Amino acid sequence: MYRSHNCGELRASHINTEVTLSGWVQKSRDKGFVLWVDLRDRYGITQLVFDEERTPKSLMEQAQNLGREFVIQVKGTVIERTSKNPNMVTGDIEILVSELTVLNAALLPPFTIEDDTDGGEELRMKYRYLDIRRNPVKNSLIFRAKVAQEVRNYLSNEGFIEVETPYLIKSTPEGARDFVVPSRMNEGQFYALPQSPQTFKQLLMVGGMDKYFQIVKCFRDEDLRADRQPEFTQIDCEMAFVEQEDILNAFEGLTRHLLKEVNGVEIEKFPRMTYDEAMQKYGNDKPDIRFGMEFGELNNVTQHKDFGVFNAAELVVGIAIPGGNAYTRKEIDQLIDWVKRPQIGALGMIYARYNDDGTFKSSVDKFYDQEDLAKWAEITGAKPGDLICVLSGNTHKVRTQLSALRMELATRLGLRNPKEFAPLWVIDFPLLEWDEDTNRYHAMHHPFTSPKPGQLELLDTDPGAVKANAYDLVLNGNEIGGGSIRIHDKKTQALMFDYLGFTPEEANAQFGFLMDAFQYGAPPHGGLAFGLDRLVAILGGQETIRDFIAFPKNNNGRDVMIDAPAPIDDKQLEELSLKLNLKS
Repeated sequence: MYRSHNCGELRASHINTEVTLSGWVQKSRDKGFVLWVDLRDRYGITQLVFDEERTPKSLMEQAQNLGREFVIQVKGTVIERTSKNPNMVTGDIEILVSELTVLNAALLPPFTIEDDTDGGEELRMKYRYLDIRRNPVKNSLIFRAKVAQEVRNYLSNEGFIEVETPYLIKSTPEGARDFVVPSRMNEGQFYALPQSPQTFKQLLMVGGMDKYFQIVKCFRDEDLRADRQPEFTQIDCEMAFVEQEDILNAFEGLTRHLLKEVNGVEIEKFPRMTYDEAMQKYGNDKPDIRFGMEFGELNNVTQHKDFGVFNAAELVVGIAIPGGNAYTRKEIDQLIDWVKRPQIGALGMIYARYNDDGTFKSSVDKFYDQEDLAKWAEITGAKPGDLICVLSGNTHKVRTQLSALRMELATRLGLRNPKEFAPLWVIDFPLLEWDEDTNRYHAMHHPFTSPKPGQLELLDTDPGAVKANAYDLVLNGNEIGGGSIRIHDKKTQALMFDYLGFTPEEANAQFGFLMDAFQYGAPPHGGLAFGLDRLVAILGGQETIRDFIAFPKNNNGRDVMIDAPAPIDDKQLEELSLKLNLKS
């Protein structure tokens, strides 16, 4: 038996108990006549003590040779600590060691295994197995496990059946590049790793499973950022004989359950907002509604003056910064420089101070009088003491730019409290979006999304106006889930493929199996997929997902710990009938 107790378990009630512990040496403090060692495992830290009066000389010398991260086993007696540590759950006791066994010596770690480490991110990713020993990462992984368990508990209790779907599938166009896998047994042919189990969960509904879920890996070969990985995890769900309202109610329930069980937070209201309203008020389709600063569109009160910049703009739009009139000119210039960065792309920013006495001072006083500026304040919701910031230009670009500024200002003002949760449904997305590069429409979500009832005929006359029977669940400015009511009959699905530019032959080659299945009695169905990595990070009070993934990739999609991806040898290439054509 390597241990009778773990390192976070012993209390004053265990005093005089003989125990056996195993773990890693966190650190040692040697005073010459007495030596303390902090022993760590997943559950906590227990202090060990060796002293000249009670410890044999040979055991003392053995303890003095212990290094950081040595794996050891000790036997001894639980005694009361002379100097208690109220910051440790085991701080009332220590172990007077009578026997010490080094189970495995360790090299000096490349960074300190402590909450506040001296290791940079790339170094810690290279030695991820060491990083996991640190409380922030360890606790994040434990937290993720708790969330996943609560998901399974809730959905299982609601009658959902967990079904695994294949990882080796057929490449289908779903919006991102596929990872492909060559087949040795089928020369010249390739599997693809699934971007989602989309068609399989629809086939499960055709198969009569009624309610399906799966916590499943998905794969997309796309550019990476802090909240995106080439492999990620979805809570994938589908239901038969449902309409949009049924889906929204079902997954509001799951979200409420997670917030209550994991965070101790009760949420009653899940407001709903159309896509058009979200874009108009917040400039994006996943608005953070924990704070205000809604957009105010100013075209009617800024154009037809003599200010050419606004007159030439498709959209003039502003926000009011609470207390922003206290900003110095230097601080305002810094904001202007911020929106002009290449990542944001604005050409400049107009501003107006709303003074405490009710007067205004703007950067365009030459063109707009006090009455004009008062209208700006009314439309943006500004109050005395605020600062009004205005951008103009192309509608889509300006909304994106002002949305980025809104989020940056909210962060600076401390308005994005990670312990406050504000869910929101965004509904009525466009079914199609125009792609300038290909000069045709693409599905905003995926080609299996159903149009809103009664709008199918609009595809002939005004395809851009057709709304999708789709919905996203947003939490604190992050999309945590999205889904739709699906097309469930062959005729409508064939029509959708036609509008998306597929020939009948192409549609049959890509999705013939699904179209065939629809001919055998497919029920009305719909579903939703949560992004588990992002959901867990937000519930854990963070925006980035890496610490909630055991072995993440870096921004180049590399696992620097195992050095992957990596070349394969010529023999493997020959077996797979592959030949490399690398650009030098």
